[in-house]
Amino acid sequence: MRVLFIARSTLYKDKGGDTVQVLQTAEQLRKLQIEVDIKLTNEVIAYEPYDLLHFFNIIRPADILHHIRASGKPYVVSTIFVDYSEYEKKSRKGLAGLLFRVLSPDQIEYLKVVARRVVNGEKIISPGYLWYGQRGSIRRIIRGAGMLLPNSASEYRRLYAHFKAEARYEVIPNAIDPLLFHQAGVAQRQQDMVICVGRIEGRKNQLNLIRALNGTAYRLFIIGSPSANQAAYYKACREEAGPNVTFVSATSQEELTGYYSTARVHVLPSWFETTGLSSLEAAAMGCRLVITDKGDTREYFEDYAFYCDPASPESILAAVERAAAAEEDGTLRRKIFSEYTWQQTARRTADAYSKLLLFTFTEK
Repeated sequence: MRVLFIARSTLYKDKGGDTVQVLQTAEQLRKLQIEVDIKLTNEVIAYEPYDLLHFFNIIRPADILHHIRASGKPYVVSTIFVDYSEYEKKSRKGLAGLLFRVLSPDQIEYLKVVARRVVNGEKIISPGYLWYGQRGSIRRIIRGAGMLLPNSASEYRRLYAHFKAEARYEVIPNAIDPLLFHQAGVAQRQQDMVICVGRIEGRKNQLNLIRALNGTAYRLFIIGSPSANQAAYYKACREEAGPNVTFVSATSQEELTGYYSTARVHVLPSWFETTGLSSLEAAAMGCRLVITDKGDTREYFEDYAFYCDPASPESILAAVERAAAAEEDGTLRRKIFSEYTWQQTARRTADAYSKLLLFTFTEK
């Protein structure tokens, strides 16, 4: 079987959790003897050699529609369906903030696509997107998909509730590399050390985390680089950070293990998370978790994490205090290693491909 991954044009330049998901899934599928190539949405692609296409990020339909039409191939979509409308409405400033407070989530995303075209010159490779709109484009993608591959059942339920369009689906969980993120011996935890691993951007909400921990007894390490077009947010974070806050540039996954193995608490107070890959990695190495209560996080972390309201620095601080005082009994770690590894993700993805090709053959 030969599969083509098609991912956003900034996959390598502006790395995020989907970058890890794409690269790790491809690597593990190749070990299962499935040929996988990775192309970016803005590349010219020869589709003929591939049995099927695999897209990522359904909230970027303008990147996907063109390739569906041009290829005529069966396709699956790792939906990664996030909803940042609460962040857009509550935290955006200026004219954009005023507009986003009256627009629907789909209208907000449509406006952002058009704005990137006008301001940054980003090409809209699927002209049909302009008249289908965000909502109409995603509904077309869902209805044409051979299968959707959400990261959780919760994610699929949200997707269906929002777009009222059905497709076959298989849950393909986000995961960790168990050979890298394992707990070697007894970690020497620094009781006052709190870390947050992720791109620095408004949606990840590091600013409210800084406000929560400024002037406390905790040492906060913000680990990551600012996202493209987030220079002002990064500047605000630096300006508000007290002396107990340290910024660490984005580092390799191998180097992250040193932080995961010594920190007491890992915090990801995002406005929304389908999972939070860094939370999975941190938990696998024994960190106590504080995570947003927005999104699909409870399906992964159940009652083994401490949840916070991203809008409230007080809520974030209270969750950090509870997490720092908690004992780690190993239950969440065992769950991660039994259910959430990239090897398991690849096997489930391969099964989904086989089902899709069987459906395609039998329906002809």
